[in-house]
Amino acid sequence: MSTATHAASPQAVPMLDVTRENTRLAEDLNAALLQVAKSGAFVNGPACQRFEGELARYCGTQQAVGCASGSDALLLVLMALGIGPGDEVIVPSFTFFATASAVWRLGARPVFADILPDTFNLNPADVLYKISTRTKAIIPVHLFGQCTNMDDLRQIASAARNIPIIEDSCQAIGAEFGGVRTGSLGVAACFSFYPTKNLGGYGDGGMITTNDGDLAAKLRILRDHGQQPRYYHHFVGINSRLDALQAAVLSVKLTHLNTWATVRRRHAERYNIEFTQRGLGADLVTPITAKNCHHVWNQYTVRVKNGRRDALQKFLADRKIGSAIYYPVPLHLQKCFAGLGNAEGSLRVTEAACREVLSLPVYPEMTMSEQSVVIDAVTEFCQARGRLAA
Repeated sequence: MSTATHAASPQAVPMLDVTRENTRLAEDLNAALLQVAKSGAFVNGPACQRFEGELARYCGTQQAVGCASGSDALLLVLMALGIGPGDEVIVPSFTFFATASAVWRLGARPVFADILPDTFNLNPADVLYKISTRTKAIIPVHLFGQCTNMDDLRQIASAARNIPIIEDSCQAIGAEFGGVRTGSLGVAACFSFYPTKNLGGYGDGGMITTNDGDLAAKLRILRDHGQQPRYYHHFVGINSRLDALQAAVLSVKLTHLNTWATVRRRHAERYNIEFTQRGLGADLVTPITAKNCHHVWNQYTVRVKNGRRDALQKFLADRKIGSAIYYPVPLHLQKCFAGLGNAEGSLRVTEAACREVLSLPVYPEMTMSEQSVVIDAVTEFCQARGRLAA
């Protein structure tokens, strides 16, 4: 997935422009990178340790363990919990591929559960239905920047042999449930710092947070080929260490994260207000913030009714307005998982979402005038359909 952006005409609105954020912080970012370069400590050096401590404090956890990506973070936690062949892990089908592929890589079986139609997050009732004696973990994905209903999920997991809950927080850093930040709502949480995230680096990067000191110690060994000390291997681990240059970049950006989330929320609220006041409800279902949740709006995702999602995306693209479909194909229907025997129609809410969702620009650097262009274009599309129907 490319994050490159291009110069835009006055009326064009990109889906995301990471260069605006990086340009604004260029002086601080360059100074941080230069400090690492002068130190020569590019792997597991002071910059990494500093950022691990900063993120642990931000999430309210005792431990944070850096790694190479959010995908590796998921894999490492599953490895540390000893999950492997014969085990099952309940995951949503409406998510990025890495949530399920981490389970598959260890020889375990991803068991796909359906989502709630209003938040796109795991439906606790379906999780309860899918639990078996082979279930060894549950991975809720806090999708688009909003936490799953963790009260219901923890109650279910506790009643079923205290099944570990691993938070996939790759899209939700800073989000809260019941006043508690994601990162400390399960046995461990996994974060991604891919450039398109709310906290994005200059490339790949990941982190695991936990309050379990023994788990954190094992994760630190597993991320470094399973060795401790060097050349003495306790486990067969992987090479997944956070790059010090990325850590330095992320330390600079972390101080701005809450401000950026506030602006994202302001954009989302304006979309909701404008679309409601313009009477677009016959065509669009706008996203909600669920009870007990603090939403950080990694994506602003609407449902487009009447089979018109693809037409709206083309309408916007023709006007040089960016949008994205997260996700067009549910994981349970992906070709690589065909052997699991999941039939079309087995997760109806998930499949409907894949047909209807469209994400609109919501990044902090988007200007009010740019957002007005998006709002007006969506309005024009919806009202044109209304005139034709009349």
